[in-house]
Amino acid sequence: MDNCSAHHGKLIIVPTPIGNLGDMTLRSLEALRAADVVCAEDTRVTGKLLAHFDIRKPLERLDEAMIGAKAAGLMERVAAGAVVAYCSDAGMPGVSDPGLRLVAAARDAGVPVEVLPGASAAACAYVASGTVCPRFCFGGFFPRKAAEQRAALESLRALDAALVFYESPNRLVAALAAIAEVLPLRKVAVCRELTKLHEEVARGTAAELAERFAARAGQPGGIRGEIALVIDAPNEAEGEAAAEDAATSAKARAAELIAEGLRTKEVAKRLSAEFGIPRNDAYDIAMEAARGRS
Repeated sequence: MDNCSAHHGKLIIVPTPIGNLGDMTLRSLEALRAADVVCAEDTRVTGKLLAHFDIRKPLERLDEAMIGAKAAGLMERVAAGAVVAYCSDAGMPGVSDPGLRLVAAARDAGVPVEVLPGASAAACAYVASGTVCPRFCFGGFFPRKAAEQRAALESLRALDAALVFYESPNRLVAALAAIAEVLPLRKVAVCRELTKLHEEVARGTAAELAERFAARAGQPGGIRGEIALVIDAPNEAEGEAAAEDAATSAKARAAELIAEGLRTKEVAKRLSAEFGIPRNDAYDIAMEAARGRS
């Protein structure tokens, strides 16, 4: 007997619009109307949504800080037959919000979980960005600290996929500056206020966009709204630049190793291992260094 036939209760993950209320699905409305209780990341936000659609249900706050303490009790209620709907502030619960932990708790408790499809800012931004890469990696919220930003970008640099991050308007310029430093040749899209009245998709290099939005930040009104950043996948120019950098570094290293007295073949072997360059290219660099030494 499966879980769904063993219990009448269930947890329903209900996606909500990321901006335009017209994106609320019929299934999501039906789920909210059928629920015994609606748990919400912010009851004020979800309360307005329910009021708009004339849905009257008990509302309980269940944010990141509360899930650890309340999840077990909530699962007991579901096991006893309660139908619990969960909504985050906007979009698909579980995508960079507490819903993920709630689903994990339900799976661990063995109670039924129904996840409804719906709006997601990450998927919307990926498509709106104009990238042609058929893959994307969602990185959640962009790190706040400079060292963490660099580490995140460096770790994902070689991934053959577009990179999608959420970001705050107040940190947008700093984020773009960090991207410009690590991935200067990538195209970037700033997707702001998606599905809303003032929707904007700005595309360019990170440096160009940082300059553009820095100027806007200094104007009345500044930068507002929900933002998703889409960094395009590695391109040919970036590959060529990386190859040139590797070759330059390899030549300097080859000169050091030759000066230490290593044989040409050993130098080539080390260069290939250290810089990831083909063995034949490494050998040519080693030979050039040896000739320069003689």
